[in-house]
Amino acid sequence: MLCKHPLVQEKIAQEVKEMVGSCEKGKFTQFVEKITERSSEKLHYLHAALSETLRLRCACKDDVLPDGFKVKKGDGVNHVTYAMGRMKYIWGDDAEDLLPERWLHDGVFRLESPFKFPAFHAGPRTCLGKDFGYRQMKIAAALLTAFFRFKLQDPSKEVTYKTMLTLHIDQGLHLMLVPNNNVTAHSSQEENQ
Repeated sequence: MLCKHPLVQEKIAQEVKEMVGSCEKGKFTQFVEKITERSSEKLHYLHAALSETLRLRCACKDDVLPDGFKVKKGDGVNHVTYAMGRMKYIWGDDAEDLLPERWLHDGVFRLESPFKFPAFHAGPRTCLGKDFGYRQMKIAAALLTAFFRFKLQDPSKEVTYKTMLTLHIDQGLHLMLVPNNNVTAHSSQEENQ
């Protein structure tokens, strides 16, 4: 998603730089050690971008339906969160667009109802690892956007999907990682306070 939205990628990188800090080129371990729980909680735009990406490109498994319908072992059920993430009557006329800002209220991340955004399911079957999953995604995304920019190998090639039970990109998604030339050593916002 970041390849198609360089402005979002830059906003994430700027937030990571402000909240975590940056390190010398190639000092990945040193940078990851600076991503604390406290600094991770301040990455509101990154959290919003991850939620927006999950809304548009979910990686969910089927479970009990939100209306309480019980799915028995062996039943064939398809909970189409991919379609739900694009429904204009749920998300508005810009449902197809990547807009992390839709998750922010006065610059602070605000989670939507899990029945509207079921990437981690809802009700008594809500994923217990949701917060851990977000924390891991934030660490990985913060590290990668601090040191690299993502570009599509062929920006003109349309991304298409294979029709399968789980969503697969047809013929893969070929990316290039371009080193971020703005990587310099400086302290994080927390260290400066």
